[in-house]
Amino acid sequence: MTKDVAVYVDYKSPYAYLAVEPARALERDFDVRLLWRPYVLDIPSFLGAAQVDAAGNVLSEQRNAHQWRRVRYSYMDCRRYAGQRGLVIRGPRKIFDSSIAALGMLHALNQAGEVFRRYNDLVFERFWKRELDIEQPAVIAAVLAEAGGEADGFADFLAGPGRERLRGVMDAAHEQGVFGVPTFTVDDEIFWGREHLPLIETLLARR
Repeated sequence: MTKDVAVYVDYKSPYAYLAVEPARALERDFDVRLLWRPYVLDIPSFLGAAQVDAAGNVLSEQRNAHQWRRVRYSYMDCRRYAGQRGLVIRGPRKIFDSSIAALGMLHALNQAGEVFRRYNDLVFERFWKRELDIEQPAVIAAVLAEAGGEADGFADFLAGPGRERLRGVMDAAHEQGVFGVPTFTVDDEIFWGREHLPLIETLLARR
C-alpha cells in the first residue's frame, strides 16, 4: 500500500534546498508518494533581519550577535554539504518574502506531468545562485512557463484562490505541529530536518 509522506519546504531555506534530492530518494526506494507543500518561514521572528550589498557589507540590520553567529554558521554548514553535491548556495542580500514562489508551487502542483518537479528545481537553483527574484509575480510566471506549465492563469490564481489556499496549507501545518523546514510527516509523526531521513527510511521499511 502506497504511503503518503508530506514534505514542507520554503525556497528561502538552504536546508530545504539540500533536502530535495534526498527526499526524492524515498519515492525511488519505497512505495511512497511525496506530498510537496509550501511553508513560508517568518525568519525575522527568530533570526532577525539584515540587508547587505554585493560585497557583503551590512546596509541595515535588526539582528543581535547571537543571531548573526547562527546565520553565519548555517550558511557555512549548508555550503559544506552543497559543495559535496555540486550545488551553489550564495546567501541572499536580504530576507525575501517567499509567498509568491510558494503560490507558484501550488499552481505547479495543480498541473500534470513534470511541471512541478522542473519548477521546484529551477526556483531553488536560481534563487540560491542569486539569479531569481522570488518576490516578483511575473518572474515566477516565467519560471512556470519554462517548466512547461500553464502560466497565463497564475495572475488569476494569485489574485483569487491562491492566497486562501496557501493560508489553508499553513494553518493545517501549524495544527499538526510543523514549525520549520524541511519537515517530513509520516502518518502522525513529524520529522524536522533532512538528518531524520535515515530514521524515516527505517520506519518505512518496517511498515
